[in-house]
Amino acid sequence: MTTVRLPLFPLNSVLFPGLVLPLNVFEERYRAMMRDLLKTPEDEPRRFAVVAIRDGHEVAPSAPGMPDPTALPELGPAAGFGAEPAKSFHATGCVADAATIRERADGTFEVLATGTTRARLVSVDASGPFLTADLEELPEDPGDEAGALAEGVLRAFRQYQKRLAGARERSLSTGADLPDEPSVVSYLVAAAMMLDIPTKQRLLQAPDTASRLRDELKLLRSETAIIRSLPSLPASDLTRGRTSLN
Repeated sequence: MTTVRLPLFPLNSVLFPGLVLPLNVFEERYRAMMRDLLKTPEDEPRRFAVVAIRDGHEVAPSAPGMPDPTALPELGPAAGFGAEPAKSFHATGCVADAATIRERADGTFEVLATGTTRARLVSVDASGPFLTADLEELPEDPGDEAGALAEGVLRAFRQYQKRLAGARERSLSTGADLPDEPSVVSYLVAAAMMLDIPTKQRLLQAPDTASRLRDELKLLRSETAIIRSLPSLPASDLTRGRTSLN
């Protein structure tokens, strides 16, 4: 299994392969990361790893806090993640490729990245200006009956979209808008569903595509039934991801 060392960007969200990740980078540790990534030649991928935070803060405290209101905020690449930052993160994350890194006049960055492949966290290094990690890239095994499961998930997802949007006559997306490759379906649905981080993380680290699709089918049926029982629910845009605060 291939091991790579990459800059590490912890977030209060789960990134899936193929999904777009907009970032608003303002903390110095992540600004240093982006400056380093900009040194990569333009014809090479500017890769970093995204992991979901299990215990900690996406943005480090920047003012005196509790219980001592006079205590200085914690600084450094591992601020907010404790003495052993690896324990603050979920072990499976996603490698991202930054297609756009734009520095603003104030030194902050606007970044647009795309998830590429899953990776397992092996170790975390906090000795530099930003966190880096050794990771093992994970292959995507299709598993058994992935094609048939993907078709069932797409049907259930369309019903879920209709219920979530409060529209019985039409869905938020037409069939032409949705993919049919099983692994792509599995990641798109995992990202689009309104789920908490632990559930999305479970889907990310599924052993194969078929297992992920089976889990999603159960979730879609359950969530659709719950939505159906509610008196009303506001429409939601399932195509737009949350921009990280940073």
